[in-house]
Formats: sequence, C-alpha cells, structure tokens
Amino acid sequence: MTFRVMLRMQIKPGVEREFEQTWLRVGKAITEHPANQGQWLSKSTEEEGIYYIVSDWDDEPRFREFETSEQHLNHRVQLHPYRSGGSMVTMDVVYAMDPVARA
Repeated sequence: MTFRVMLRMQIKPGVEREFEQTWLRVGKAITEHPANQGQWLSKSTEEEGIYYIVSDWDDEPRFREFETSEQHLNHRVQLHPYRSGGSMVTMDVVYAMDPVARA
C-alpha cells in the first residue's frame, strides 16, 4: 500500500518561478530517500499562486521518519521564504489504475 502526502502551498506573488526552481533543486532530498516512491509539483490552474506537492511513500512510519529528519528541515527552510500559507493532508492509496496501452 502506498502512503500519499499532499501539500497545498500559497506562494507569495512575484516569486513563483524562484519557488519552482528552488523546489526542483532541493527536491532530491525527498526522492533520494529509500522509502520515497516519487514526488510531483503542480500549479493550480484555478487559483493564483497555489501549488500542490504530492509525494508517495512506502508507508506512514517511513514518511514520518523523514518528516522529522534534519534533511527535511533543511528542505523546508529553503522553501519557507516563498510561502505565505499552506496545509498538508495524508492518505492511503486504496486503488491505483495504470493507463491501458494504446496501439
């Protein structure tokens, strides 16, 4: 079962591109963790300055271990200057459906 984390981040006006570049640069701290299955940065098409970060993990205990690590704290410190707000939700993936191969 996959444990999924979704962050909703409000980014300060005018620094969106800098935020994206910083996220890309420091994101290795997450994807290099052995329990991480991948992560994605998405920008809202409906709300100005809203981004979503989704990351998948082997399980919740391994995510929580990373969440409290010094490595993750460093990641958050670098992204904090761009944020004006945000929230986090966690979930267990119940089903996953891969796309059908197209001929």
